[in-house]
Amino acid sequence: MPRGDRHERLFRTQLIEELSRVHPVIPVLVWTPVIGWLVQRSVVVHHLDGRTAAALAAAGLLAWSLAEYVIHRFVLHLAATSPGRRRLQYIVHGIHHDHPDDRMRLLMPPAPAAVVAMMLYGLFRIVLGAARVDPFFASFLAGYLLYDYAHLALHCRRQRTRLGRYLRRRHMLHHFVTPDARWGVTSPLWDWVFRTTGEERTSTSRIAVGG
Repeated sequence: MPRGDRHERLFRTQLIEELSRVHPVIPVLVWTPVIGWLVQRSVVVHHLDGRTAAALAAAGLLAWSLAEYVIHRFVLHLAATSPGRRRLQYIVHGIHHDHPDDRMRLLMPPAPAAVVAMMLYGLFRIVLGAARVDPFFASFLAGYLLYDYAHLALHCRRQRTRLGRYLRRRHMLHHFVTPDARWGVTSPLWDWVFRTTGEERTSTSRIAVGG
């Protein structure tokens, strides 16, 4: 396993290099006010009743879990079919597999995350309408934050609960045994649905993943 204190430089320009690294406190500082603003709009502007808002919030969490799976499988593990795509894949995710314990590259930098968030918000607004999109997207963003910090914890903290140890083992198997399976980080749900659990190839494998 690569050493956790090794850091690889991605960009020659120092500013871009610094922007590609994220202190763990940054995502919560950036996205918590956005989530709060969306919740406030749901109540004050759109006057949604509690049952409707709760249903939309549940749908937002479910949608995030699917997005987590799809993004990890088809975007972060983009097939490297050319030198340009190989470089792009390494920048967005390959470096994480080479240096899985580099804490400054375990979270999504806020600039590209904001671009993706605006695109998805626009898409969900078209589908759901202006009144219903805000609680849905607030929950979607909360799911994203949960994923970000769960991913950080699985790499950097000793897991003391049965669920934490289970999720850590799955994620370490993804890193070191089946990099083409186990795409879900916070939940195995969509791996079960799409049959990408990787269990058939690791039933007899052993891996020391710690707690």
